[in-house]
Amino acid sequence: MSQPSHLPYSGIASFARAPVVEPGGEWSADVAVLGIPFDIALGFRPGARYAPRALREASLRYVPPFTDLSGRTRLAGVTLADAGDVVLPSLEPELARERITQAAGQVRSRSRLPVFLGGDHSVTYPLLRAFHDVPDLHIIQLDAHLDFTDVRNDTRYSNSSPFRRAVEDLPNLVHITTLGLRGLRFDPEAVAAAGERGHTLVPMEEVEDLFRDVIGALPEGRPVYLSVDADAFDPAVLPGTSSPEPDGFTYGLAMRVIREVVRRHHLVGMDLVELAPNLDPSGRSSLIGARLILETLAEALDG
Repeated sequence: MSQPSHLPYSGIASFARAPVVEPGGEWSADVAVLGIPFDIALGFRPGARYAPRALREASLRYVPPFTDLSGRTRLAGVTLADAGDVVLPSLEPELARERITQAAGQVRSRSRLPVFLGGDHSVTYPLLRAFHDVPDLHIIQLDAHLDFTDVRNDTRYSNSSPFRRAVEDLPNLVHITTLGLRGLRFDPEAVAAAGERGHTLVPMEEVEDLFRDVIGALPEGRPVYLSVDADAFDPAVLPGTSSPEPDGFTYGLAMRVIREVVRRHHLVGMDLVELAPNLDPSGRSSLIGARLILETLAEALDG
């Protein structure tokens, strides 16, 4: 029998060539990946539904284990599983949320660190419901936008509202830290509501100076869920996103923040959302997203 190809443009595109499993099947892994191809809660340009497939294809460039310039072999011995995509009804958002929560719970129960491939940012709310039993849960959010709006365009479940819904439903969610905020369009009520709840809001121009102090202000060792919105990045770095905002993260600064998070705290889950590969024909947005996930896993699991 011939050996499986290691060429990134051949073979079946599971995430980092991980074995493909069913969310509710008989398996276990250190890391499990679940796709959520959902983007009907957007207020601007669609395309995030295509991100799970694009990230899987891009991840074939970074199949672990790999060795960095210092000679460290990263993710050696770490087991990965690809649990496929949540089977979503095309136009039934309430049923979609139920299925997302169920599948996320199944994946979480079978892995040390679940990774979720969005999808627009509305999917973070049903994902977080699967972490309802994690005491003292904190969220670190890299994002140009606050996503704490109560109602937008007569809906309470848009990509502008996932964290507002989450704090309403999850008494264990004690704090949200948002880094990278910028742009011309903010909902004053949402900013006031987040401030009243004690959330930490860090504008992009202050991230480089403040992120260590901000992340260090959380009691060390707390469980953290990391939510990375593709529009946190400067569009010159990552153009494939629905609502880009100038003057965002570089890749290097984003990873400095993430390293500080996983060094100080216990990463219990992460998502990458709002990646719209159809808006970047170069493919670099998907490559950056896939690398960010795998480098985050290396920082969190290599010890």
